[in-house]
Amino acid sequence: MRTELIVTASPSNNTTVVLVHGAWADASSWRSVISLLQKQGVSVVAVQNPTTSLLADVEATRHVLNEIDGPVILAGHSWGGTVITEAGNDPKVKALVFVAAFAPDAGQSTGDQVAAHPAPPGLSEVSPDRSGSYMMSANGWINAVAQDLPEEDARVLAATQPPLGAGTFSDKVTKAAWTDRKNWYVISSDDRAVSVELQRELAKKLNARTTEVKASHMSLISQPEAIVSVILEAVSEATGL
Repeated sequence: MRTELIVTASPSNNTTVVLVHGAWADASSWRSVISLLQKQGVSVVAVQNPTTSLLADVEATRHVLNEIDGPVILAGHSWGGTVITEAGNDPKVKALVFVAAFAPDAGQSTGDQVAAHPAPPGLSEVSPDRSGSYMMSANGWINAVAQDLPEEDARVLAATQPPLGAGTFSDKVTKAAWTDRKNWYVISSDDRAVSVELQRELAKKLNARTTEVKASHMSLISQPEAIVSVILEAVSEATGL
C-alpha cells in the first residue's frame, strides 16, 4: 500500500476525467485537483450534482458523460462514490476512482454501508433543516470533515454547502459498476466523516489499487497532489496507454 505519491505527466490521449463531488459539497471541492490535472494536459469535467436523490445525481453525471467522446475515468468523493457506482455502468467508463467514498453493491444503499460500522463523529453534526433536508453544522466542518484545513476554509465549505435530500442515503444502487471495471481507492486515514474501517473494507472488496493518505475527509482539498497522482495512474493503466 502506497503512502507517498508523486504527480507525473499523463500520456497524451483522448481520455476525460469526470469528477463527482460528495454530499454537502459542490463541484468546486475538486478545484485544486482540476487545476493540477489541467496542468498535466488532462481533459477534466466536474459534475454539479443537485444532491437531492441518487437518481438525480446519476442523471446529472450521465448528462456529462453523454457530452464526452472517448474513454472516461470516473472519480467520486464520499457520496460521489455511490453516484459513480451507478453512473459508471456507461460503456465509456473504463475505470473508477473512489476517494474516501462509499461503494454500495447492487440492492444496497449508502445508509446500509454507514450503519455497518460505528458512526464517525461527523454524523452527529448533521441535522434536518426547516424543509426536511439535511445540513452539516459549521462545527462539523471545522472539527470532523475538514479538520486538516485552515478554519477559515472549513467555514467557507460550511457556508457554500447545499442541502442533502432526506431520502438520498436510503436510495439503493441497481447495478454496481465496480464489479467489472478497474478500481482505485484512496483512503483518508484521519477521516472523521466516513468510517476509515469501512473505507479499508471497501478497497479490499473492490480489489482496488489502494493508496492511504494521512488526511481528513477532504483529502481532495488538503492533499490534491496525492489524489491527482492516483487519477493519472488510472488514466494511464485503464486506457492502455
